[in-house]
Amino acid sequence: MKPTWKTELPLIILLAAMVVLAAASWGGAPDRIPTHWNLRGEVDGYGGKATGLLLMPAMGIGVYLLMLFLPRIDPGRANYERFTGAYYVIRASVIGFLAIFYGFTHLWMRGVHLDANKFVGVTVGALLILLGNLFGKIRPNWFVGMRTPWTLSSKRAWTRTHRLAGWVLIAGGSAIMAAGIFGSGVAVIVSIVVMAGGLGWATVYSYLVWRKDPDRIHPAGTSPGNSGEV
Repeated sequence: MKPTWKTELPLIILLAAMVVLAAASWGGAPDRIPTHWNLRGEVDGYGGKATGLLLMPAMGIGVYLLMLFLPRIDPGRANYERFTGAYYVIRASVIGFLAIFYGFTHLWMRGVHLDANKFVGVTVGALLILLGNLFGKIRPNWFVGMRTPWTLSSKRAWTRTHRLAGWVLIAGGSAIMAAGIFGSGVAVIVSIVVMAGGLGWATVYSYLVWRKDPDRIHPAGTSPGNSGEV
């Protein structure tokens, strides 16, 4: 499905709102704007107006354009039609996450000090749970998902690995959310490390599935006896 105004306008409005908020806040913004919080939820990093007000909108615009353009140069671009809805939700959730975090920064800048650990735990956890639910719908491509040498050369490895990785993201996101609400910044970090280990196992699993797939293929120029010369 090609991008249309109906699908893209909500994302464009969200990005435009970030730019408008930056412009409206510029004159009254302090010279030091919070940009980083430690495990105790305390600010331990500051930036100037350019960093604090412009970096996040610029990142959002860059991510939007990149994800809009990638399917056009992907050798597997035909498969995007098979998960077009999931891909759109992934794009929208990433832009939404950046916008929410940008709003959080503005609240701190204005003296509304929300609990940073709870905020990070809930928002990051929710994003991971959402992505985990979408992972099983992603079809083979070169840019989105678990792109290992084995998932890219075996449909069976792609499908099974993404199902496993989806459950890892859901479990990890739930743990991170719970750690943010009931635990501490340390618990959030531990949850992220454990989840990363689960994704590492998913990578190994993709190789194990690939080995047993009789329909696996060799990437161009890598089959035995193929020199790659034309």
